[in-house]
Amino acid sequence: MNKKLTNKAVYISTTEPNSGKSIISLGLMQILLGKVAKVGYFRPIIDDIEAGEIDNHINTVISYFNLDLKFEDAYAFKRSEVIKKKNENKDDEIIGTIIDKFKAVEDRFDFVLVEGSSFVGEGSIIEFDINVLIAKNLGVPAIILASGIGKTLDELVGNLHMAYDSFKDKGVEVLSVIANKVNAKNIKLIVDQLEKDLPSSVIANAIPLNPKLSNPSIKEIVDALDARVLFGNAYINNQAGNFSVGAMQLRNYLTHLKENALVITPGDRADIILGALQANLSENYPAISGIVLTGGLTPEDSIIKLIEGLSDIVPIISAPRGTYSVTNQIGEIKSQIYAENTEKILTSIQEFEKYVKVEELVERLITFKTKGVTPRMFQYNLLKEAKSNKKHIVLPEGLDERVLRATKQLVDLDAVDITLLGDKKLIEEKLINLDLDLNLNLVTIINPIESDKFNAYAETLYELRKHKNVNLAMAQDLMEDVSYYGTMMVHKGDADGMVSGAVHTTQHTIRPALQFIKTKPETSIVSSVFFMCLEDRVSVYGDCAINPNPTAEQLSEIAISSAKTSMAFGIDPKIAMLSYSSGTSGVGEDVEKVRMATELIKSKSPELKVEGPIQYDAAVDMRVGKTKLPNSEVAGQANVFIFPDLNTGNNTYKAVQRETKALAIGPIIQGLNKPVNDLSRGCTTDDIFNTVIVTVIQAQDF
Repeated sequence: MNKKLTNKAVYISTTEPNSGKSIISLGLMQILLGKVAKVGYFRPIIDDIEAGEIDNHINTVISYFNLDLKFEDAYAFKRSEVIKKKNENKDDEIIGTIIDKFKAVEDRFDFVLVEGSSFVGEGSIIEFDINVLIAKNLGVPAIILASGIGKTLDELVGNLHMAYDSFKDKGVEVLSVIANKVNAKNIKLIVDQLEKDLPSSVIANAIPLNPKLSNPSIKEIVDALDARVLFGNAYINNQAGNFSVGAMQLRNYLTHLKENALVITPGDRADIILGALQANLSENYPAISGIVLTGGLTPEDSIIKLIEGLSDIVPIISAPRGTYSVTNQIGEIKSQIYAENTEKILTSIQEFEKYVKVEELVERLITFKTKGVTPRMFQYNLLKEAKSNKKHIVLPEGLDERVLRATKQLVDLDAVDITLLGDKKLIEEKLINLDLDLNLNLVTIINPIESDKFNAYAETLYELRKHKNVNLAMAQDLMEDVSYYGTMMVHKGDADGMVSGAVHTTQHTIRPALQFIKTKPETSIVSSVFFMCLEDRVSVYGDCAINPNPTAEQLSEIAISSAKTSMAFGIDPKIAMLSYSSGTSGVGEDVEKVRMATELIKSKSPELKVEGPIQYDAAVDMRVGKTKLPNSEVAGQANVFIFPDLNTGNNTYKAVQRETKALAIGPIIQGLNKPVNDLSRGCTTDDIFNTVIVTVIQAQDF
């Protein structure tokens, strides 16, 4: 199979602790390494570990598959760190850090296996929801795993169905569900029931409980019991099968030995110890995996000497506690797969390949395409794109507190070069009053009237506007205005873009740009869009800021410009030309305007997916869309919304923003020869930050 991967990751999530997700990680890793050159591994949240220790899951995968990945790069948080941040209401910081670390791994590998958390210890009750949220924000599909131990058929299938619904409700595509640790004779029954209950697109699998994987190794027993290894360290990875206590006479105990049995006996029972060792060598008795000596007792010197003279000694370990306590402790061990235990790793891979529909699953992984982008990922991609090609942005309102705070964030991230307009002394005083540690060595500050370019800028403005009866004195007066000065910096190439409007009106910000930056040759109208970062998707709204009552021709231009802006920011546009009716049902001047605009778009840009007139509910709700416009490729899945007038657009974006707590980035001005963007006078520091980042990306295309 030589298809190119369009999807770059998959999220493995469980519904409960001890589901055995290592078998899925190991099996998938082995399969994917046969399909693509470089496969990475990432765990958003790991169990708490001591300083200097390495998470077992990460160590096993990195070591066995020899991945070029450092331990500290393969995870984002320890469990206690997540709990602490959640208690401090820092959920955004959790997701932001996870995205940053995941993307760093994704950039280095062809595909990334993401393994969810383990549901162990404090905070496990909320882990399932956290895993759903992480998968959603990473924008990757999921594989869901559940254990069949202790469950009826209905309980197991119901458990997986509920998990499937939880992921789907949050917009996460589920590629496969896997019932693990089930009775081998029930596999077909379980798979048939899962296929009956779940959509056909979900690949149902079941893997039987394998004692080789569920039984602990002697090494795990040593760690759990805080025991000492007396003999047989070379066989420390032996799997302990059935275990039994050697408390009876040797002649009776020998009849209870089973294959790979673990012998538990007090340390002073030399007869049981020697008898078990002899039975291990005898063809007439099953082999044993090891011997646990209890009570902190060790055999006498003569017995030790006798054992030392034997060859191929199974592990003999000494545990400090009594026989009853040790037996209970061993029974409670939840076996894991670790790097040194290659037998378990190979068994896991073999079981995965034997019982999972591998080719079908890999095909889904390879052909899966993310349908949208989450707000968090959108913001991450914006910042990454901006930093890839830094630009110089001028901010005319250099004394505004929000502008200064946004400038500090931008400078600290090294995302953009900033020029602030204003009196340097006043700006320095403002920073002191705000206790804001902005390094002014990294920022250019220009007071327009003191600038050595002031007269040249005024001359240029005079030449550009003298046909409008602007004389040199008038041009000089205008150039004292920070909006004119900042716009002239962009026009002359002394800055790559401008962001203003925190204290000035839209008209004050845009007028200079319209006067001498002007519109692109192919564009007849300047318009705007907002990137509306909703809970689970990013939509584009236009025009909500500039044109009060556009004509059908202008509406078509706004839509085409909005589609181009969407594509420039990684959004595949599906355009909804909004109206109060859908399809051919409505009549009236307003509907006809939208209908005509839609036809003009199809004529000018036939490659665009567009539907109109269409109502908002039909544009976003698949059920309503299929009812009203059953043959539309936009209805129910639109992501670019063109409003028929400014009144509708401006009120709608503000209503959505306030009622859903959506982040609205914009307005982003489109159609100008160089990027100049407006801010709302009610903007926040984050709004300024985001608008500057968007302006940088726009500037990269000029």
